[in-house]
Amino acid sequence: MKLQEPKISELNILKLKQKNNLMANTKIKSKSLAEMKDKYIGKIGTKDRDTYEYELRMDVLGRMIKTARQERNLTQEQLGELVGVQKAQISKLESSANSATIDTIIKVFKALKADIHFNVTLEKQHLQLA
Repeated sequence: MKLQEPKISELNILKLKQKNNLMANTKIKSKSLAEMKDKYIGKIGTKDRDTYEYELRMDVLGRMIKTARQERNLTQEQLGELVGVQKAQISKLESSANSATIDTIIKVFKALKADIHFNVTLEKQHLQLA
């Protein structure tokens, strides 16, 4: 049994050329991350955007703690002992730092021998705490 080659009609060729021309003339709209956040999460200063930004910072902080702990070859239990908290609290802190107190976070970073720097801006005045 012989396989037949597909027949390409002039009409199909014309349709393909039109489609290619349309695609070539179509401009792709790109948006910045800030524009996407504004559109899908909310503008800066809205409740949804503030919640998103806070949760993102807490997630990053938790990941920083986990990375620093792993780089120092410490288990969650060992870090907990250094800080004076249970392993479960270290686990919770690494998954999301939003339930931790500043005191606990400072103790964790000190136990990890990490430098801590806080930057605070109040009414357009920059304060730096170390």
